[in-house]
Amino acid sequence: MFCSKCGTKLEKGAEFCSECGASLKSDEVKVTENQSSGSSFGWGVLGFFVPLAGLILFIMWRKERSNDSKAAGIGALISTILSIIIYIIYIVFLFNSIRNGINTGIYY
Repeated sequence: MFCSKCGTKLEKGAEFCSECGASLKSDEVKVTENQSSGSSFGWGVLGFFVPLAGLILFIMWRKERSNDSKAAGIGALISTILSIIIYIIYIVFLFNSIRNGINTGIYY
């Protein structure tokens, strides 16, 4: 058996290379910490003003940068909900003004 890092010949059953100290476990799972850029608020603001970008970042960063992903997704969600509420209010006022006969400047 040989070390995959430095090529030194090793004993059977060794867990570490005696020369370079590299781990020899082939099925070792590397655990990485949640990486964050440190400015999740900025990603949330981006998601708010550009909801499509927030949605894309949310999907792409779900596992690698979960804090930034969550902030971008929440920003996009808030923006979308707010836009829907504004459109509903606009439609209600538009139909109300048409029903009351107020000139809206729109001719049918």
